[in-house]
Amino acid sequence: MTVPEQRQRADAVRNADRIVRAAIEIFRERGPDASLDEIARRAGIGSATVYRRFGDRDGVIRAAFLTYFAEEIEPLALSARGEADADAGAALAGALAGAVDTLAAHQGLVMAVKQSRALSVDIAERFMGPLSTVLTRAQEAGQVRDDVSVRDLAAIVIMALATAHPGDPGQHDPRRYLALLLSSLRPSADRLPAPSGQHFLDRASGGCSKT
Repeated sequence: MTVPEQRQRADAVRNADRIVRAAIEIFRERGPDASLDEIARRAGIGSATVYRRFGDRDGVIRAAFLTYFAEEIEPLALSARGEADADAGAALAGALAGAVDTLAAHQGLVMAVKQSRALSVDIAERFMGPLSTVLTRAQEAGQVRDDVSVRDLAAIVIMALATAHPGDPGQHDPRRYLALLLSSLRPSADRLPAPSGQHFLDRASGGCSKT
């Protein structure tokens, strides 16, 4: 590869990162209806470059969410897995609380992802997969009821996140209802009804992702 080609590739990588960072900021500030032109202006890059790099608005949204997810969400699950030996129940609750807090703060991006169907089960499993180990350890320690599955943890995050609203910038409501939902995980003699045969995340992603 020649030096000019190396420079062009490096410039392309930098431009892509600027676009993604701008998108994360714009969606957090403006909500899900932020336009591609706004994102381009924030990034200091022409709209044509954005289209050339990501194809369309949905491509930008997906790239922005993947970056946000890798930096803000995925580490929560990996950290919880590392803390599970000391107190699996606390590690599990901490990861779910951290996920609800950051997702509520980025509600605009989350809504844009939902509208564009850029969220797949594969992405969600990158968070829920490591938590399955933490859940198992918490159940073995008698801290969590034994009929809870990892898909239930995803539902808890989604249900708590549904209570987030612009009038509550401190996220008091999501934290309150997450605490209420977490209390339902305590061991109980009552058995939960069986889940449906289709994962609710399949429907959220348009049914085109793996189960």
